[in-house]
Amino acid sequence: MSKPVVISNRGKDFIFPLVIIGCLFFIFGFTTWANSQLIPYFRISCELTRTQSYFVATAFFAAYFIMALPSSYILNKTGFKKGMSLGLLIMAGGALLFIPAANSRNYPLFLTALFIIGTGLTVLQTASNPYVTVLGPIDSAAQRISIMGICNKFAGIVAVYIMGGVVLKNSDEFIARLNTLDPAARIAELNMLAKRVINPYITVAIILAVFAFVIYFLNLPEVREEEETDNSFSKNKTSIFQFPHLILGALTIFFYVGAEVISYDTFTNFGEALGYPLDTAKRFASYTGYGLLVGYVLGIIAIPKFISQRKALIISSSLSVLLVLVAIFTKGYVAVVSFALLGFSQAIMWPAIWPLAIHGLGRFTKTGAALLIMGILGGAVLPPLYGKISEVIDSRQLAYFIMIPCYLFVLYYALGGFKVGWKNNKQ
Repeated sequence: MSKPVVISNRGKDFIFPLVIIGCLFFIFGFTTWANSQLIPYFRISCELTRTQSYFVATAFFAAYFIMALPSSYILNKTGFKKGMSLGLLIMAGGALLFIPAANSRNYPLFLTALFIIGTGLTVLQTASNPYVTVLGPIDSAAQRISIMGICNKFAGIVAVYIMGGVVLKNSDEFIARLNTLDPAARIAELNMLAKRVINPYITVAIILAVFAFVIYFLNLPEVREEEETDNSFSKNKTSIFQFPHLILGALTIFFYVGAEVISYDTFTNFGEALGYPLDTAKRFASYTGYGLLVGYVLGIIAIPKFISQRKALIISSSLSVLLVLVAIFTKGYVAVVSFALLGFSQAIMWPAIWPLAIHGLGRFTKTGAALLIMGILGGAVLPPLYGKISEVIDSRQLAYFIMIPCYLFVLYYALGGFKVGWKNNKQ
């Protein structure tokens, strides 16, 4: 991955790169949360089962696992700025692949396009997260990442409304009409539905390409690479696998991301299971986004002035377990609100896990960050597993029990997992 950097001048130069990374996090959020609308859209247009529709998350997030280490190699060759431009162009290529996929109503080709978009995002994420982490003191890293999270989740809310309004417009009426058509007319209608996605993704591709061009020619403030500084903990290490707190951190990212993706990508289906019409339920994922925004703002205010990022992680993981239980065992408005509040409870998880996991890695920081990015694989594995469980037990609501052990693992990491291997060392 790109070498960790610190701004050589902590004054005015500090703000500009943070703004640029904030723009990138907006892009992360829009493209990621658009998937919450694509899942029910593909389920209808490509005539899929619930489990098959969740392969949207699998294709997208699998790229993080497969491409994280190759991305670190690419960024070492290209440098930070050129790597960002390359990642954006890769994403633009994936967005353009939606055109032939839609014209042929070819679900595997859609999944390929999503994998390519995920690959571009992997390049961007592998560079940007450690960049923000080392941009200031480690004990306030969660605060800076929370600022980036606001850009990310605001974009996610925008994506839900824009994509939902385009690809799922009048969806209940469409489904009712579809059931009255003969096979030939049904295929014609589904082909027309599949093409709804073309214009939005052409627009996305253009924006990504333009931003790649702008980034390439931007005169970013000069940064110096942080020297391969070792400490008493890392200086005698010879392998990244000698840092058990990092390995556990990657597993924590796996379970956290898997649970968070379930919380917004399945929210539409959850709403349908509770009896809400699809035209209403398609907006529910935005409620999770609002919760995340509130959580990030609170994190910016409170960390580290009033509470440490570790204690915030303990509270957030415990609250998440409680909210899932309420969502499982209640109905209607209470269940919807409880599930939406998972956005609030999860907001601090990513910002708090990162600094705990990469702390003390010294010269291994680059590889360690790539390993954490690989943990995003949880978003590829757990949503379709949830879909399969919901089909087997015939209950989309009870299947959310899968989220509880995920949050319990996050709680374990906050309570003591982050200290594993730190015997006789202070963290």
